[in-house]
Amino acid sequence: MLKIIDHGPVREISLSRPPANALNGALVDALDKALNAAAAEADAVILSGLPGMFSAGLDVPELMELDQSAFTKLWHRFIGVQRTIARMPVPVVFALTGHAPAGGILLGVFGDYRIMPSGPYKTGLNEVKIGLVVPEPPYAALVRLVGPREAEAMVVGGEMIRAERAAEIGLVDELVDSPEAVVPRALVWCETQLALPRQAMLFTRQMTRSGLHAVFDGYDESRGDRFIELWFSESTQATLRGLVARLKKS
Repeated sequence: MLKIIDHGPVREISLSRPPANALNGALVDALDKALNAAAAEADAVILSGLPGMFSAGLDVPELMELDQSAFTKLWHRFIGVQRTIARMPVPVVFALTGHAPAGGILLGVFGDYRIMPSGPYKTGLNEVKIGLVVPEPPYAALVRLVGPREAEAMVVGGEMIRAERAAEIGLVDELVDSPEAVVPRALVWCETQLALPRQAMLFTRQMTRSGLHAVFDGYDESRGDRFIELWFSESTQATLRGLVARLKKS
């Protein structure tokens, strides 16, 4: 489900679970393990996906099969991956190789930098439209990137936005011409960071990202119960069943 590619001191961790890189328990666990290994073995990290699709977010059909206890454990592991990314000791760039809705961008907001192809590709947080809520840690990271007013509009409206709009508001840092150009550009970004005096760069990075660390320092996992409670509510389950039925037809 992952491809690991070393570009010298830069490690690329590529999501490889076709067709949509949907995040299930096995992929979440593999990603967390790969990130921790990269933290010890690489000088910078690229997180990439499939051409045209970084990740469609959580694997709803598979997660719908879980009871509340199993889902709660998986959900806490997913928040744990976000924590791992936020606290990575080396630069992390998200090579958003295509669409990055919901769970895909919930991870991306914790990176140092985000690159996306221009054109038809979309991102956004549509949780409210299916009866869910954006968790507190990624919401705080979103506010850090785009400001409170844009963050409010994104999570309350739940709209998907095109890459150009994402770049305009600061959710994405840079656009390139095609999905194939994203990883090469991410590699250049990493090399630029690594060309700086290393200790000064790392200390400065740690200082400027201290707010992301604090998000998790004060995070009580029981607050995630709101997401879990909504996931298992009758109305949300009905919406999710409808979504799964549409996915099976497509």
